[in-house]
Amino acid sequence: MPSSQLAIPSKKDSVSAEEWQLRVDLAAAYRLIALYGWDDLIFTHVSARIPGDEHHFLINPYGMMFDEITASSLVRIDQEGNKLNPDDFDINPAGFTIHSGIHAVRDDATCVMHTHTTAGVAVSAQKDGLLALSQQSLFPLATLAYHDYEGVALREEEKARLQKDLGHNNAMILRNHGLLTVGRTIPDAFLGMFILQRACEIQIAALSGNRELSPIPDTIVKTIKEQASQVTKGLGGQLAWPGLLRKLDRIDTSFRE
Repeated sequence: MPSSQLAIPSKKDSVSAEEWQLRVDLAAAYRLIALYGWDDLIFTHVSARIPGDEHHFLINPYGMMFDEITASSLVRIDQEGNKLNPDDFDINPAGFTIHSGIHAVRDDATCVMHTHTTAGVAVSAQKDGLLALSQQSLFPLATLAYHDYEGVALREEEKARLQKDLGHNNAMILRNHGLLTVGRTIPDAFLGMFILQRACEIQIAALSGNRELSPIPDTIVKTIKEQASQVTKGLGGQLAWPGLLRKLDRIDTSFRE
């Protein structure tokens, strides 16, 4: 069902300009996930913390497809998972557990992005995890953590282990589950996920080639942190974000509603 048929009232005039911009960017991230084929029906999540001492954050309404999410449809919740607007859609409790746990301890993690892509889950099921097989793999490897599978993320006690495993890293492979990235901005988290996802796709393709592989030497792997900021001219995800928004606008501008 197109988003326009859901008749969700606009929140533009009822929230701050800062929150509205965050909503537009977060809705764009959901649309981009759908556009690139990383969505999993109505499952997985992208969240964004709203500035302020309350540690409230925005997350997707449970039941809406990613290609119909709009700025106004996003749900504002507190650290206990309570909706601030009772008229909003409900949220996925598994999404609350993972995302609230990270937002609670990482002030720098404005955005938390989680996917269940085929390539991502495939790599998460491989004992050695992400391998240094491509230039793309080096960027996530510089800041990569792992979290062992504990079942559907519904239990409060798993939060502490998620927090400890992520630490100060910006990417995490959830074993047998999928991928996760965090960023100071939504564009940063999206760029991190784009590169991590591409690295996983390349790894699965390389491993299926039935040929001896040529891993990147450790001496090169260790230099990538210095080179990462040069590649994006110090702008991180913001370098590509305006172009990504233009791409969405050419397809459908309704994410801005």
